Amino acid sequence: MAATLPPSSTGSTKLDGAIQTVKANEPQKLSGVGLYSRFAFAGAVCCAVTHGGLTPVDVVKTRIQLDPVTYNTGMIGGFRKVIANEGAGALLTGIGPTFAGYFLQGAFKFGGYEFFKQQCINTLGYETAANNRTAVYLASSACAEFFADIALCPLEATRIRLVSEPTFASGLVSGFSKIAKTEGFGAFYSGFGPILFKQVPYTMAKFVVYEKVAEAVYQRIDKNTASDGTKTMINLGSGLIAGFAAALVSQPADTMLSKINKTKGLPGESTTSRLVKIAKELGFRGSYAGIGARLFMVGTLTAGQFAIYGDIKRVLGATGGVEIAK
Repeated sequence: MAATLPPSSTGSTKLDGAIQTVKANEPQKLSGVGLYSRFAFAGAVCCAVTHGGLTPVDVVKTRIQLDPVTYNTGMIGGFRKVIANEGAGALLTGIGPTFAGYFLQGAFKFGGYEFFKQQCINTLGYETAANNRTAVYLASSACAEFFADIALCPLEATRIRLVSEPTFASGLVSGFSKIAKTEGFGAFYSGFGPILFKQVPYTMAKFVVYEKVAEAVYQRIDKNTASDGTKTMINLGSGLIAGFAAALVSQPADTMLSKINKTKGLPGESTTSRLVKIAKELGFRGSYAGIGARLFMVGTLTAGQFAIYGDIKRVLGATGGVEIAK
C-alpha cells in the first residue's frame, strides 16, 4: 500500500525538505513578555541616550525658565553665560538623574504604549481599532505616560534641584538622599501634578503625530520593500515633526514644573495653591519662556528617539506588534 503524503506535501521529497528547512530558519515572531520586554528596552535606551546627550541644552533651557532676567539672551547667549560664570562642566549638571530617570521613563512609555495599544485592539477588535486609530493612539500613550511619570518624577525633581542650585549636592545619589532626608519622600512628588500636565499631553501629541506622519509617508512608499536606511530616515523625519508639536503643547507645564521644583513650598502650602500662584506670576508669555531652546531640544531628541527605537526593535527582532495604520 502506498504511503500517504502529508497534507502540505508538494509531491516531491526534495522540495518538501527544502520548504521545511526554510520554515525552520524563519525567525519566530515574539509575543508576551519576550516581545514587550524588547519594546521596553528599546524605549529605555532611546530615551536615556537622547535626553542624556541633550543635557547641556536642558541645563540652559531650565536656567532661562528659572531666571529669565539673568538669562535673557536666548539659547546661544545662555550657553555662553553658563560657561563664563561656572565653566563648561556646569553644562553637564544633572546628567546622572537625567540618564537614570529617562531610562526608566522610556521603558514604561514605549513598552507601555505598545502594550496598551494591543489591549485596545484586543478589546475593540482589529477593524474597530483601525477605524478609530487616532483615539487608540491617544488613549494608549496617555495610559503609558501616567505610569512612566510615577517612575520619572523623583529623578526629575532631583535633576531640577541640581540644575537650579549647583551647590545643593554633588550628584544623583547625594542630591536624592538630601531631598529625602530634609524634605521627606513627598517632596519628590510635589511636581507630579505639573509633570502629568506636561508629559501626558506631550506624549499624546508625540505618538499621534508620529503615527500620522509615518502613515502618510508609507502611503507613498512601500514599507515591505523599503530599506532599513529609508525606514530610519522616515522615523527621523516623523519624529522631528512630532517633537515640534509635543513641545508647543507641553511648554507651559514644563515651565511650571521647573518653577515648582526650584524651591520647597511654604509650611502648609498645598501643591495646587503653589501651581495657581506660579501660573498667575508667569502669565501666557512667561509660560513660554525658553521655547526656542525647547523646540530645538524636543524636536531633536524625539527624532532621535523614534530612529533609535525603530532600529533597536529591528535588531532585537521585536516584530510581533500589531499595526493599525492604513
